[in-house]
Amino acid sequence: MPHNTSHTFGDSHYIKTGDGRRLHYMESGTGRLTVVFESGMGMSRSAWGLVQPLVAEHARAVVYDRAGSGRSERDSAPRTLARITDDLARLLQHLGEGPFILAGHSWGGPIIRKLAAEMDHARLRGLVLVDQTDEHCGMYFEEASAKHYGRMNTLLPVMAGTGLYRMMGARPGRVLPADVYKDHRRDDFTVQAARTIIAEGNNFIEDLRTLRDYPLNLGDLEVSVISGTLMSGMERKTRPALHEAHRRTAAALSNGRLIEAPLSGHMIMFSEPRLVADEIIRMIRSSGNR
Repeated sequence: MPHNTSHTFGDSHYIKTGDGRRLHYMESGTGRLTVVFESGMGMSRSAWGLVQPLVAEHARAVVYDRAGSGRSERDSAPRTLARITDDLARLLQHLGEGPFILAGHSWGGPIIRKLAAEMDHARLRGLVLVDQTDEHCGMYFEEASAKHYGRMNTLLPVMAGTGLYRMMGARPGRVLPADVYKDHRRDDFTVQAARTIIAEGNNFIEDLRTLRDYPLNLGDLEVSVISGTLMSGMERKTRPALHEAHRRTAAALSNGRLIEAPLSGHMIMFSEPRLVADEIIRMIRSSGNR
């Protein structure tokens, strides 16, 4: 595929997984240190449209599409956390020896944490967890949550097919650069995107329960936990519980740091992109790997 150097995210590339699937990624910036961004469930690379360009001024910055999202081919195997993590490991192998900073939003948080627990920490500078899905939050394991996800499995494909999913879901992304927003509207609200959410969601609670029961060992790796603290709208009931889980996660880590995002709920990358970028840039500068 020809380079698209005029795009906000930089150049576009593909790699192949071990079983022959194509994964799409885009990169901008230079430097020995590489920052790789992992999106949340249901989001392509476009989630990082306001953060990646800021980071690319200081390091090589890579966004990618998980299997079945954006321009990446779907996966016929169950989309377990282990399977998703294997794909990310393949991308990092392709990108080089590192060192890497991994940034993950929402479900991207457990993904990068699981990979970090399995990697040689000499290849890692640190992790930035952006309002991550957190196993310390008990609401994920309540019966009401299971029923909610079951309803969404039925509703999402129908909403995507009628265009209602795009109409409702694309509104917050209007803050994105025009080219990224165009991609976001095209990629993230299709029937295929809905099927990808369902495929990842099928294993979501069980994988999260495993993380709760068998905690990952991140050693002394530096981990920044960015947590939205704005209590508004639909998040008014869930936000306090999630923020408390983030606080517990940061406190349990030997080298953890909690950063509050006072103007944000879940989508911190949209509402406070500079706060996220500044935390990543702080890690870059303190590493001496610019």
